[in-house]
Amino acid sequence: MRVLVFGTFDRLHPGHRFVLAEAAKQGDLFVVIARDTTVKRLKGRLPLQSEGERAHAIAEVVPGAHVVLGHPDDFLSPVREIRPDLILLGYDQRLPPGIELTDLPCPAERLGAYQPEHFKSSRLRVD
Repeated sequence: MRVLVFGTFDRLHPGHRFVLAEAAKQGDLFVVIARDTTVKRLKGRLPLQSEGERAHAIAEVVPGAHVVLGHPDDFLSPVREIRPDLILLGYDQRLPPGIELTDLPCPAERLGAYQPEHFKSSRLRVD
């Protein structure tokens, strides 16, 4: 089974590792990393790590994962290319603007939180 997760994964923390480990248990893991330009456009700031650094960190943590960079303009392009059987979302993850669950070509499930009071990315960010 092809399992897809996507996100920014800036400064990989235990919450991210939890998502990746849970997803890897479900099947062949594909990880789409948000492009720097996409993060800037959606969050109003660049990630602290470059897209290459973030992709490298994921590959180190989950060596068997297929890590790809997202498309800068078409959020569903990598989804169409990967053809996942399941998409897993983080406990507080939102779909990109203009994308609805019905746009996805397969089921999507939300994972539980892993100590969000300690490991939520926005709480850990120090500019």
